[in-house]
Amino acid sequence: MKELEQLVIPLLVWYRENARVLPWRSDPTPYGVWISEIMLQQTRVAAVLDYYRRFLEAAPAVADLAAMPEDQLMKLWQGLGYYSRARNLQKAARQIMETHGGVFPNTYEEIRALSGVGDYTAGAISSIAFHLPVPAVDGNVLRVAARVCGDSSDITTPAMKRKVTQALAQIIPLEAPGDFNQAMMELGATVCLPNGAPLCERCPAAPFCRAFQEGRTGELPVKAAKKARKVEVRTVYLLFCQGRVALRRRGPRGLLAGLWEYPNELADGTDWPASWGLDTVPLERLGAGKHIFTHIEWHMTAMGGELGSANLPEGWVWADRRELRDIYAIPNAFQSFAQVVADQLGRF
Repeated sequence: MKELEQLVIPLLVWYRENARVLPWRSDPTPYGVWISEIMLQQTRVAAVLDYYRRFLEAAPAVADLAAMPEDQLMKLWQGLGYYSRARNLQKAARQIMETHGGVFPNTYEEIRALSGVGDYTAGAISSIAFHLPVPAVDGNVLRVAARVCGDSSDITTPAMKRKVTQALAQIIPLEAPGDFNQAMMELGATVCLPNGAPLCERCPAAPFCRAFQEGRTGELPVKAAKKARKVEVRTVYLLFCQGRVALRRRGPRGLLAGLWEYPNELADGTDWPASWGLDTVPLERLGAGKHIFTHIEWHMTAMGGELGSANLPEGWVWADRRELRDIYAIPNAFQSFAQVVADQLGRF
């Protein structure tokens, strides 16, 4: 991957002229970089900015995150998705408190050992916060490398990731490893785009990028097709009583583990409200929605109505408008029904 050697200087010049101004770049503390990198996994920068600000206001230091009640943590994370990221953040914060005396570890190996921290995140924190010459290879970096080098290897394979990591380890500048890693990511996010045509006329690698020179930017990178997602048809029950809506907490494992939700089940013909022992009334159709997870799709129909009794199954709760806003974290999977619920609760 010799073409990458030519990229270092023009890339750093480009980055210093074009880098987006972001709070974790303006003040790259280890804690702040870590929070931002976990939030940015599978999430766009624009979506993270407000979450990052609110999160650091609520938990400005490792000790605050380690001690935070789980419901508060989930509420702060509501809407970002992939909630296991938040739980792993707290596990890692408690590791730091117990193993490192509350001081963020400053070696790649110790950072990599934190819960929820993989090779990429450890490389990013190490290079940005501690100026260690460690590559940080994510999807953006793999795409840039594949195009610049004209490499047709599948970028989803461990072998390609190892090859790119090893190549970057040889060229990462010792005086600016954090800038170099961020520049590679920035180039992939803003110029060498994942969807649609890359903006090659703006790219510092254009003079020596093989994909550009050979007219292959539409072919690269090569990425194996994903398996078709499983589809589940589910019924969501929006059950109301005197200005409140019924919620239940999901189990401790699996999809959306431990989060509050509107009761829902597979649409298999079962009279679920009756099986829950609820004081059932005729339910009407209140809407439909679809949510796509990584490996599964939910196709949902909402059925709802006003219950005649406030009795709920054990562990369920009633939530009014304030409690939905301030306390209970409802996953984005149910966003299609947010307005229906708001309208119903607004009647009281």
